[in-house]
Amino acid sequence: MVTSYISHQDCGLHNMGPEHPESPIRLLAIARQLERTGLQDHLQQIKAVHVQEEQIKLAHAPLHSARLHMKLPEKGVVYTDDDTALCPDSLHAASLAAGATIMGVNRVVNGMADNAFCAVRPPGHHAEHNLAMGFCFYNNAAIGAMHALQQPGIERVAILDFDVHHCNGTVDIFKDKPEVLVCSTFQHPFYPERYSEILRPNIINCPLAAHSDGNCFRQTVEANWLPALQAHKPDLIIISAGFDAHWEDPMADLKLNEEDYRWVTRMIMDTARIYSNNRVVSVLEGGYNPSSLAYSVQAHIEVMLGF
Repeated sequence: MVTSYISHQDCGLHNMGPEHPESPIRLLAIARQLERTGLQDHLQQIKAVHVQEEQIKLAHAPLHSARLHMKLPEKGVVYTDDDTALCPDSLHAASLAAGATIMGVNRVVNGMADNAFCAVRPPGHHAEHNLAMGFCFYNNAAIGAMHALQQPGIERVAILDFDVHHCNGTVDIFKDKPEVLVCSTFQHPFYPERYSEILRPNIINCPLAAHSDGNCFRQTVEANWLPALQAHKPDLIIISAGFDAHWEDPMADLKLNEEDYRWVTRMIMDTARIYSNNRVVSVLEGGYNPSSLAYSVQAHIEVMLGF
């Protein structure tokens, strides 16, 4: 399998302070692990480019980006909510994160790669149609999905989210768009407590109790995601790849490990082979223990490469 690894060093310029868990160290830990294991030599290394304003508007309200730019500080940080802050370079990094997802979609749809992993930050899945929150400014996966639907031969997309937090932003954007299936596993009750109980045929919410382990996660995915994917038959799969359900992650209380991420990635790749001509774009979301994040991403990418 040919895997594009799309990133940009400027994603590290977004900095919400030395104590904030969504830290530039996250991407450095991933890069060092790929170098240490030699995996980087098997990847197409691609430098991300900026998203275009009209592409942001595919998923967000017309003034969403403009409102964020109005809040952008010349120095220091400005909080947009209790957890989320803008520094002078935040939207520069966010634009590259969304742009990487667009590039990933283009590469797999045009046959330049079988799949792509976007090693980017800030994450995106909490960003709603008209609201930035939860460390997120632009919804990278949603922007990528909307862009994909404009491409010839892409009529149905699935977004699969295994982050420990519910993808409220993605659900908000696609709750009335049946051409996009959104499947999410998440700890519940837990942040963000928005849209987790919404009822739509294309929204598959799978709450997990605190301290649920890998067996519970796997059973839930098999029982709920697989039938939905088989019915939807997506032409492209986008993964919101959050690794903060790992047992070593400080942000929550699920008990997954690297092998659980390897398993779910293999399930997704098998589904993509059947329905999506292998087309998968994975976009980094959460994961706040640098060590467990790096090892989990390693397992994820190894499966994408076909190892």
